[in-house]
Amino acid sequence: SLSAFCVCVCMKRKLDHGPDVRPFSSGKKHCKGSSYLSPCSLVPFQTTPTTFGDLRAANGHSAQRRRDWLHTFQGPERLLALDDLIDSCESNQVKHMMQVIEPQFQRDFISLLPKELALYVLTFLEPRDLMHAAQTCSYWRILAEDNLLWREKCREEGIEESLVVQRRKTLKPGFLHSPWKSAYVQQHRIESNWRTGDITSPKVLKGHDDHVITCLQFCGDLIVSGSDDNSLKVWSALTSKCLRTLVGHTGGVWSSQMSGNIVISGSTDRTLKVWDAESGECVHTLYGHTSTVRCVHLHDKQVVSGSRDATLRLWDVDSGECLHVLTGHVAAVRCVQYDGRRVVSGGYDFMVKVWDPETETCLHTLQGHTNRVYSLQFDGAYVVSGSLDTSIRVWDVVTGGCVHTLTGHQSLTSGMELKNNILVSGNADSTVRVWDIRTGQCLHTLQGPHKHQSAVTCLQFSRSLVVSSSDDGTVKLWSLATGEWIRDLVALQSGGSGGVVWRIRASNTRLVAAVGSRNGTEETKLLVLDFDLTDAQK
Repeated sequence: SLSAFCVCVCMKRKLDHGPDVRPFSSGKKHCKGSSYLSPCSLVPFQTTPTTFGDLRAANGHSAQRRRDWLHTFQGPERLLALDDLIDSCESNQVKHMMQVIEPQFQRDFISLLPKELALYVLTFLEPRDLMHAAQTCSYWRILAEDNLLWREKCREEGIEESLVVQRRKTLKPGFLHSPWKSAYVQQHRIESNWRTGDITSPKVLKGHDDHVITCLQFCGDLIVSGSDDNSLKVWSALTSKCLRTLVGHTGGVWSSQMSGNIVISGSTDRTLKVWDAESGECVHTLYGHTSTVRCVHLHDKQVVSGSRDATLRLWDVDSGECLHVLTGHVAAVRCVQYDGRRVVSGGYDFMVKVWDPETETCLHTLQGHTNRVYSLQFDGAYVVSGSLDTSIRVWDVVTGGCVHTLTGHQSLTSGMELKNNILVSGNADSTVRVWDIRTGQCLHTLQGPHKHQSAVTCLQFSRSLVVSSSDDGTVKLWSLATGEWIRDLVALQSGGSGGVVWRIRASNTRLVAAVGSRNGTEETKLLVLDFDLTDAQK
């Protein structure tokens, strides 16, 4: 094999540089008795032979004579002879030799490896390269369809198992189609639709007359909107129909949460109500607060409510019983988070408090803000609070210490979302910022020529995209990785003259936007955009 390799290199150099290049020639004269192949010993061949068999047949060499010639040179002399032979060949003859020799070095190493090792090698390929590899041959396709291999690729991309709903299909005998690969392809298509797909006319869900939509929930194929008209409406994201109207509050609905078919609403009538979205029935009315219920957070079968009466209450959703009352704030409670173990609340008293609801004790009072606290995020380890004082603070929930103070916004931080160590904040200064709460660094400010022209009202982000809405009547899509504007998903014609986007909710495949105006320039409605459409459906 060393000889063959040397021949290949030598022939390539001859093709590249001409017949005078002799990299393997030692410059020594050959031993007396050594005989080289003479050009006149071969019968002229009229066309370039395609195989050695053609060459042998044309010259009539016997097997014995070929063996005699091959044994003429031994050891290092064989390399020197090959060197001289190549130098004496024309370019087309060298090309022929390369065509014969190169296949000797081509090996399908993947097929030669045990399956486990072959799959391990394929784990180093990007998903796009895996799809290309599947087109190489039938065996590579079988390997590249391995379900466990694609499961790991999906996990690396943050694709959830819930997307994989189909059973493994057999396309051919012995060949299984990977559902995890289908999940990856589906997600790639959906993200491509979000980024660059044609935006089809949104489904329009009209309701609540000309009132303000104050809260919005989206779960599965159900959308629930709450309004200051004292009602909530349950919509089908599939048919765009209003399935039922939840009536019972005697004041405006200002907060809501949803899990499955259970909807929790808080109102200016000082009550919470537990609804069955499927039947429209009010299961429980929760009494106890003495002022507007401004915020709620649902976790499993328990919900925490915060009120303008400066208290928080923990309720059992199934029984409607008030389990605990948390007192300590000296002004309205504006935001609350609950993870099943700790309650975190923010209020108009500039305070953030961490509670043990079982003992009804305040574990920490997080002091540092110099104005009202409007937004909170809590992941079990860190509390993030946004305030009218323009700052965002990151707190250690165990020690109660302030880890970072995030500065850069110029006004009220109205909304935030935290996933792992990435925080995205929306502000009344018309900008959205991306932060790393571990370092306190601002990674991106989403602004520039395409930035919002008014206060940011709502936002959500996924592993790669940020969606934000504004009082300017637009919903914008941004890259989480680069902070660059991608495009506008919604742009109201009345934007800038009164049309606003109050709330947005997004799933992996759909965007729901609650739009309207306070001056009659835009009708109150919900817009639903679907990004899981195939070309045929479009």
